[in-house]
Amino acid sequence: MARETRVLLIGFGNMGQALARGWLARGHAAAAIRVVDTAAGARSAAVALGLAASERVDESRSATAPDVVVIAVKPNQLAAALVELAPGARGPVFLSIAAGKTLAQLEAGLSAGAAVVRAMPNTPAAIGQGISALVANSAVTPAQRALCEELLGAVGATAWLDDEGDMDAVTAVSGSGPAYVFLFIECLERAAIDAGLAPELARRLALATVAGAGAYAAAVDEPAAELRRRVTSPGGTTQAALEVLGAERGLGELMGRAVRAAAKRSRELSAV
Repeated sequence: MARETRVLLIGFGNMGQALARGWLARGHAAAAIRVVDTAAGARSAAVALGLAASERVDESRSATAPDVVVIAVKPNQLAAALVELAPGARGPVFLSIAAGKTLAQLEAGLSAGAAVVRAMPNTPAAIGQGISALVANSAVTPAQRALCEELLGAVGATAWLDDEGDMDAVTAVSGSGPAYVFLFIECLERAAIDAGLAPELARRLALATVAGAGAYAAAVDEPAAELRRRVTSPGGTTQAALEVLGAERGLGELMGRAVRAAAKRSRELSAV
C-alpha cells in the first residue's frame, strides 16, 4: 500500500483495530490514517496507535480528503454513518465491511454515482489470517479495486466476487465459518477429557490438531477428501471414528444444512 494513500476509518471496534494494525505493520504512515468513532475508549485506542481520532466525520473535514473511506461500524450504526458521509461521497471509494448491507443500500445512503465496495472479512483477520470476499459497484475504478484489495490484504487473503448474490453464501461459509471450527475444537476438547485426558492436554491437542490440519491442507493444495482418505487406514482407528461421524453423509449433510441456514439468514438480514 502506498504510504501517501489517505484512509478515513469509520469505526474502531475489533475489526477496525485489526485493519489499522495491519496497515501500520505494512508501513502505512500513521499520519495518513484518520479514525472516527463515537466511543471515547475507541478513540483512545486509536490515539495510542498514533492515529488522529475524532467523534464525528464533520470534525475531520478540515483534513485532506481521503482516497478511501473504510466503513467498519455495526450494521445498526450504518445509517447514521452514511448520513454523515454523504456530503463527501463523490471522490473517495467507500469500502464497507458492515455485515449484511448491500451495495444498493450503501449507494442509497451516500449518493448516486458513489464508488462502493462491499466486503466480508472474518474473525481470523484479527491475527492477519483472515479471508475477505469483495464485490464492487460499476462506479469503482480498477485503481480503486486494487486499493481496496490491498487494504484488506493487510489482514489476510482476498477474493473478488462477480455476483453480489454470492455474498450470502460467502457469509455462511467464511464469515460464520470460524464459529463452526471453534465448535469443533470445543467438541474435540470435551471428547478428549471424557476419554481421560487432563483438560490442559486436551485443549493443547485439540487446538494443535485443528490448526495443523488446516495449515497442512493449505500447504499441499490437494482436495480435502483425498487428504482424509490418506489418513484413513482400512479397519483402523480413523475409519472407526469416521463411521460414527458419517463423514460423507451424516456430517456432510449436517454441514450443508448449517450453511444453508446461515445463508438464508444473511438474505433476511440484507432485506432489512
